[in-house]
Amino acid sequence: MDWLSDFWQSLTWSKIALGAGLFLFSLAASTLAIGVVMVKIPANYFSPHYTQDFMPGKPFLVRWGAMILKNAVGVLLILLGLALSLPGVPGQGILTILLGLIMIDIPGKRPLEAGIIKRPAVLSAINKLRARYDKPPLILD
Repeated sequence: MDWLSDFWQSLTWSKIALGAGLFLFSLAASTLAIGVVMVKIPANYFSPHYTQDFMPGKPFLVRWGAMILKNAVGVLLILLGLALSLPGVPGQGILTILLGLIMIDIPGKRPLEAGIIKRPAVLSAINKLRARYDKPPLILD
């Protein structure tokens, strides 16, 4: 209990403002990133029949380096989404996890993505966002 007492005594208005600012920045950045990805992905992306080669026509080393970077960012987004999903931490946890899953390349990720997307609230929110930008609704088989 002493650490809690020490924590409360160490709080200042500048620390509170910094925490609130970081929270608002991370909320805005994650919402923007999720929105852009959900609007830009093809309507059939979550269909089991969807296949796409990553960066076709690029040299092997460029594709390989981009793949490593893409996977690293995906893992970071999944970890951030898990943190945002904790009680008391506001943010788009489920959608941030979905964004991270979309970016990584692991076997069996499609069922995980589909499980998140098939939630009625998530699918409805994504399809409303896509409709706002004149994109067709997501196709789930």
